[in-house]
Formats: sequence, structure tokens, C-alpha cells
Amino acid sequence: MSYRLIRPLLFALDAERAHNLSIAALRMMPTARAIRPDPMLCTRVAGIDFPNPVGLAAGYDKDGRVAHKMHGLGFGFAELGTLTPLAQPGNPQPRLFRLVEDRAVINRFGFNNGGQGAAADRIARYRRPKGEGPVIGINIGANKDATATGRGIADYVTGVTCMAPLADYLTVNISSPNTPGLRALQGRAALDDLLGAVMAARGADPTPIFLKVAPDLEPADVEDIAAACIDHRVDALIVSNTTISRPALRSAHAAEAGGLSGAPLTDLSLARLRDFRRLLGARVPLIGVGGIATPQQAYARIRAGASLVQLYSALVYEGPWLARRINAGLKALMTRDGVRTIAELVGSDG
Repeated sequence: MSYRLIRPLLFALDAERAHNLSIAALRMMPTARAIRPDPMLCTRVAGIDFPNPVGLAAGYDKDGRVAHKMHGLGFGFAELGTLTPLAQPGNPQPRLFRLVEDRAVINRFGFNNGGQGAAADRIARYRRPKGEGPVIGINIGANKDATATGRGIADYVTGVTCMAPLADYLTVNISSPNTPGLRALQGRAALDDLLGAVMAARGADPTPIFLKVAPDLEPADVEDIAAACIDHRVDALIVSNTTISRPALRSAHAAEAGGLSGAPLTDLSLARLRDFRRLLGARVPLIGVGGIATPQQAYARIRAGASLVQLYSALVYEGPWLARRINAGLKALMTRDGVRTIAELVGSDG
């Protein structure tokens, strides 16, 4: 069935209820066969082979219920979470808002999830040995009470210990605006402490560690984060999470508190990606997220330095087959420009 036909029905529902309904529908779908890597689109990042560069961003599958099925929709990888050590309900509802006129979303979920222990049991039941199934990343965070009392770093260490055996990569999320005090971990001293503890917890485990940062950064913040990534040998940097800024918006929900994602984030996230590429070059792979809804936008993000891209909010407006359309569009654009591989395209804007 065409998504254009069912979208009005979904939009008639509360946004969070529609979200949960989509998860339920995917749980009932059979698991597709593994994607056959496309010679033009497959790429290797942080020692992981990705069949294509288009991934599902964290936030959609918070508890690891359907990440292993997302390749059936065309995604080259899926990132689940954010998962915290202990289960927590998140912020009061309503906490998810569609800004239809702006093709955007505001959320203030606050890391609602069932906890890492329950998710680990669930993921272990469907997880194949690393390298043999869909590429799955696990996004880890700190419980609200831990960040409020200064014990946030200990929660990330717990996350690494618990989830690393189940993940192709781990993402350290310090950029959600919906957990008080979390973004303070982006400061240089706090970030050094955090990454030092995380890397020590990983030890000899080869699971790559990615770091996810906010788009709302000053130049000095960007420089500090870039330096910390190099010093602590972070395997990749995800740019970026949602924004707390509010550009000109038309929707009645524009004043809602929370993180803004979707089309209004496109230029800001691209600008931050370019900032990090300028400082890091090819030393730390970058993953572009934020306001990507078309093949042209994904292509621009890769040309600007992203080795991979991720989607989430655009699915609300474009439907579940968006990853397939973007991959097809990427191939067309690469053929037009005489580009043979994604690796050749990365950072080609100079």
C-alpha cells in the first residue's frame, strides 16, 4: 500500500501512538534476507563492512525490538536505543510533536526505555555473530538521576560492559537535550573523563566506540570535541543530534520544548559536519545526521565528509521505503559524476 494513502490515517493519531503502531507492524513482519552489498554503495568504516551508507538513527527503536529487521526496508545499518542501565519512563506525555508545515519533529522523550538488561536479553535472541548479520549499533546513555547527581560517567561504563558483546558498534550519546546535565559532558574536561572511562571499560574488546554530539556548538566546543576524539581514539563521530535552537517555524507546535529534528536541521547539521571535517580530515570518520530526506541531501553530506548518513524524522513524512529511494538516488548521482565508490565520494568537496 502506498504510504501516501495511509499517512493521513497515521497523522490522525497522536504522534507517539503512531510511532508505537509502526513498531508493532514491523515486529509482525518476517525478517528479510541479508542485503547483498552493492559494489558502488558498500563501504568500510571503523572496521565494519556496511552494505550501503544509509542507516536508521537512534530514537526510533529504543528497546531493540525491530533493529534486526530494518535492512528489509533498505537500511545498510540500524542504531537502536538510547538505552540506559535502568528502565525509566521518560518525560510526561505528550512528548512527541509533528510540525507538518515545517516537515519537522520535536521530541522530549527523555530516554524512555526498558533498561539495558531487558534489551540485552531480547537482542541476544535474534543477534547473529558479528559480521554475519545486519549491522546493528547500540546507543547508550545515562539515567536521569545519574546525570543529576554527577554519576553519569558510571552509567556509560555500565552501558559499555553490558552492550558491547551485542553490538557492531556502540554510540556514546552525550547530546540529547532532554536529560538535564547531559550536554555538559561535551565540555573538554568532562569529555576527557568520560571517554577515558569508556575506553578503559572497553579494554581489549574490539567493539568500535562512536560519539554523538549536538549541532548547537560554539567554535571552541567543536575544537575541543575534535581534539578529544583524536586523543581518545574515538572510532567515529556522529554529527548531529537534535537542536534546541528554533529557526523560523510555521507550525502551531513550534514553541514546544525539546529537540527539533527534520528539515529545519539540514543546514545547521551540515555546517557542523563541515566544521568537524575541517578539523579532523580523514582521521576520524564522520556520520551525517539531521534533515536528510533526499538523495541530493545525502550526497551533499557525503561529499562534505560523511562516510555514512542516518535518517529518522524524514521517515514520518516520506514513508518506510525512503532508504531504498535514497540509495537508488545516490547511485544515479554517482554514475552522473563518474564516482565508482562511496569511499571515493567522501569529502570530495575538499
